[in-house]
Amino acid sequence: MAGPAFRAAAVRVRTPATSANLGPGFDALGLSLGLYDDVVVRVADSGLHVDIAGEGAETLPRDEDHLLVRSLRTAFDLLGGQPRGLEVVCANRIPHGRGLGSSSAAICAGIVAARAVTIGGDARLDDAALLELATEIEGHPDNVAACLLGGFTLAWMDGGAARAIRMDPVDSIVPVVFVPGKAVLTETARGLLPRTVPHVDAAANAGRAALLVEAMTRRPELLLPATEDRLHQDYRTPAMPRSLALVNRLRADGVPAVVSGAGPTVLALVEDGAADKVVRLAGEGWAAHRLSLDAAGASVLPLGS
Repeated sequence: MAGPAFRAAAVRVRTPATSANLGPGFDALGLSLGLYDDVVVRVADSGLHVDIAGEGAETLPRDEDHLLVRSLRTAFDLLGGQPRGLEVVCANRIPHGRGLGSSSAAICAGIVAARAVTIGGDARLDDAALLELATEIEGHPDNVAACLLGGFTLAWMDGGAARAIRMDPVDSIVPVVFVPGKAVLTETARGLLPRTVPHVDAAANAGRAALLVEAMTRRPELLLPATEDRLHQDYRTPAMPRSLALVNRLRADGVPAVVSGAGPTVLALVEDGAADKVVRLAGEGWAAHRLSLDAAGASVLPLGS
């Protein structure tokens, strides 16, 4: 069977930052944020050329070991075959190793770009297959679901298959992120979690996660109790003591704050009118940013936009 045909023109893909867990929704809930990486991919006559600007420009590989390139290759295999050569240009704005989904953004950018540059790619790799593939590469679906779908997402595994639903968060919710200067590896943060937890803590988290869906989509005044977690955040304190101290300080002031993903970034979900005040609560050593909610998820955009 003949391999796929590829578009001569380059494609541009924009992928958002994401925050997973949101407190009690461990490995299930995700939120798409208005902070973006852009990648331009073009099929070339031969070879591989990777150019990186922004986050990771001095440390990321520029060869087949780059996560985005590996994701491109994996998607091309499913689409029927590899192109002769590739030119990849990355403009990275999502901080790395901070719990804001930089790896998911790279994975989703790679597989969406591979589909977009392949003629007939939508038919060969539909949206459900994209989620399956992204989850296979990433290892869990929470961040990649939010990155692909945008909005507020609930992801789960069903018989080994990744599934997700997208919901619209309340427009008045403003994400504020407090980003520290030092990264924490996801593997380090996950390695601190116990194999078992008390039944009372698991039951409490189940109730809070259910409440969080209501708070995010209809009743944001419930965000403070809805973001309470007993399942993972406190166990990660040895890896990010300053993050948990900031979470506790903000929550004591009535601000719904959580560790973003595996940390160490802290995420606050606040009403529009309070966002600027919350930004000023960061203190020394934190870069605080008021972000928007992203509704689109991973998107193929015109090159000139």
